Amino acid sequence: MSDLHDLSAREQAAAVRRREVSPVELVDHYLDRIDRHNGDLGAFVTVCHETARGKAKDAERAVTEGQDLPPLHGVPTAIKDLNLTAGVRTTLGSVTYSDFVPPVDDHVVTLLRRAGTISLGKTNTPEFGLPCYTEPAVAPPARTPWDLGRLAGGSSGGAGAAVAGGLVPFAQGSDGGGSVRIPASLCGLFGIKVSRGRVSNGPISGDTTGLSWNGPLARTVRDAAAMLDAMAVPMPGDPHWAPPLPPGETFLGWADRDPGRLRVGRYITPIIANSQVHPDCRDAWERASELLDSLGHEVSDIPAPFGPELVSLFETLWSVAAYSAPVDPAREGELMPLTRWLRERGATVSGPQFVGALAALQLASRQAIVATADYDVVLTPTLAMPPRPVGWFTESGDPAADFERQKAFTPFTAVYNVTGQPAVNVPLHWNEHGHPIGVMLAGRPADEATLISLSAQLEAASPWTDRHPPMW
Repeated sequence: MSDLHDLSAREQAAAVRRREVSPVELVDHYLDRIDRHNGDLGAFVTVCHETARGKAKDAERAVTEGQDLPPLHGVPTAIKDLNLTAGVRTTLGSVTYSDFVPPVDDHVVTLLRRAGTISLGKTNTPEFGLPCYTEPAVAPPARTPWDLGRLAGGSSGGAGAAVAGGLVPFAQGSDGGGSVRIPASLCGLFGIKVSRGRVSNGPISGDTTGLSWNGPLARTVRDAAAMLDAMAVPMPGDPHWAPPLPPGETFLGWADRDPGRLRVGRYITPIIANSQVHPDCRDAWERASELLDSLGHEVSDIPAPFGPELVSLFETLWSVAAYSAPVDPAREGELMPLTRWLRERGATVSGPQFVGALAALQLASRQAIVATADYDVVLTPTLAMPPRPVGWFTESGDPAADFERQKAFTPFTAVYNVTGQPAVNVPLHWNEHGHPIGVMLAGRPADEATLISLSAQLEAASPWTDRHPPMW
């Protein structure tokens, strides 16, 4: 047998069922890798050694007793440190929450446990998930295992580093402006930003803007689809509902379907004025276009469906989200400079301004969806630049300059949080320096199924799972 971390999550689940490997062996293997490599990667903030081993023993007992096993029984995973985990420290990426232990689990945590996975701990995230890179004060930077001098992205940077570094086979992340797709691109992974309402944010987190949703990061399309099946369970009281698949269908099942001949619209014009697309990112986009064409899909250039006027509207929502994060007033001075700057901006936004920005973004979403309605998927670069060095965003010491660099770095992802459409990062390209460069596919509203089917076809045509970073 290969090293256990060479196996996909689904292969591990199958090996557990066949009693070729035990959940205890899997958990011990990954905990050992975390202990050896997390110091370099900055993937985990909290590691739950004893709890995970206890869950693994329970899972092993279920196998030996012949109990009915859930689909991902005994497979290790990890939870982003923005998500509530009962009895497990949850820092939200902030020193102001460094000792916070929630009394409840987020629904997504409960659902992943119900599917049989075993969480090994909490993955690194920036303060309140606000930046597109992960360099919090509460933990070391999250680094891409492909180049430890460069960042893993954010805000699910720890999750991306953990999966790409072989510390877990797949991990839960969340995406409010690109936070699954950005680390997936920088770490060479497949990541899904789900449709609005596909996965519950409950029981506590609000859905006021409808921007942020939980989603999977994985090395394979099928692993991500299997994790999505586990998470995509409507929960009572949720304010948004994405239409479920027809009875009997699963997202994993769609990975085995031929997508047919699709109409693919593509554009590369960034929404951010003066943002330049790096040649490596343009090359990845061109190569993906050629691959899609070779597979029989109709690829057409289209105008960018979003205008630069959306940027200030999105910034209004983002700054209000920063301001609304509950922080002890006595500890405001302990927040990161960027967080304080965003909160100051958010404090100046009136109620009518906030509602007006939200309404304008909803109108723009309708117009963009209509403009691309003739296309099954839309192709863009995921990012405008290759992985950035550790400290690159913050080197000026000016949070306004930091924010401008973030906008130039990731001018493609956030618009699909605005529209609520599903979007994926597909890791098809590595540049001459060995850095992964992803491309993004956005689907029709609530149509993750087509994206999964097409991505599985791309994975078969141009496999990436045998590519491993040096520390693998």
